[in-house]
Amino acid sequence: MNLDFWKDKRVFITGHTGFKGAWLSMWLQSLGAQVTGYSLGVLSETNLFEVANVEKGMQSIHGDITDVSTLEKALFEARPEIVFHLAAQSLVMQSYESPVETYSTNVMGTVNLLEAIRKCDSVKSVVIVTSDKCYDNKDWHWGYRENDAMGGFDPYSSSKGCAELVTESYRNSFFNPNQYETHGVAIASARAGNVIGGGDWAKDRLIPDVINAFTHREPVMLRNPESTRPWQHVLEPLGAYILLAERLFDNGKGYAEAWNFGPNEVDTKPTGWIINLLASYWKEDARSLIQENNEAQREAVYLRLDCSKAHSKLGWYPIWTIEETVANVADWYLAYQNKQDMQTFSLQQIRQYQIQWDKKWMIA
Repeated sequence: MNLDFWKDKRVFITGHTGFKGAWLSMWLQSLGAQVTGYSLGVLSETNLFEVANVEKGMQSIHGDITDVSTLEKALFEARPEIVFHLAAQSLVMQSYESPVETYSTNVMGTVNLLEAIRKCDSVKSVVIVTSDKCYDNKDWHWGYRENDAMGGFDPYSSSKGCAELVTESYRNSFFNPNQYETHGVAIASARAGNVIGGGDWAKDRLIPDVINAFTHREPVMLRNPESTRPWQHVLEPLGAYILLAERLFDNGKGYAEAWNFGPNEVDTKPTGWIINLLASYWKEDARSLIQENNEAQREAVYLRLDCSKAHSKLGWYPIWTIEETVANVADWYLAYQNKQDMQTFSLQQIRQYQIQWDKKWMIA
């Protein structure tokens, strides 16, 4: 990752007020980028975007990704060189309650952005963020590769598979790498595993629910404690997106494709294991609060990504172990409880991650 690359780069982020979007906005601001965000706004009363005062160093535009005219106007005025698409309905449980909204946002929202990019001649590099759940999950015990079939049991997962197909179609039809010298736009999609980190307060998401229970000394109800997911700290995929955007900008033809970003196999753990570890890091051991919810909606039991292409071709590897990841999550929420300046604390975690990234590359 060339941190100097981002100085004064014009960047457009959809979904910048969300959990991942707020972390990405802070990170790029700290690197000197000129960041414009486009989002519906904050979706929970307590949220990272406001807690860490993310808006202070960027332009924040309130808009719906399904509103074509407003989206195009915002993109044209920002004239970005690099676009990160994170705007989404991102919750599995909500997709059962609001499937039409989920498909409209996740599928047509992606179409709307790609259409706007077709008309905006400043854009060179585009990262479309989807999910590891885009794959047709057959509960295999080996990792899914980028050329495996798209699918999805629930509306959320299905919509992410659709967004991948939309991205591939636009890349082939309008931004084909073989004609890169003609159009000059490189588009990649990024499929990351389940991310955890400080500042997530979304409804029906594992870490926010658990932290809330620990804080109030209430029982923790786990939906699927045996479900294995590629858990990783939020900075892991964000670092990958940043690296990918650089490569697309500098050598678009070689990187305009789909990419998996997940943890090492040894760090792929069941949900119950993750929460027990988080409980052990809490200020008071909270493991006695953990219970199983046997009435939860079905989710796939096993899901893992094969990231060998990102390792060999992009040169990306995860930095933090699962133990380091969970420890940093606990540290963030404890700092918030202690009323620390959370923008300063969040930027410190970003710098800590960057330092370990640099050390790993120096060793390599």
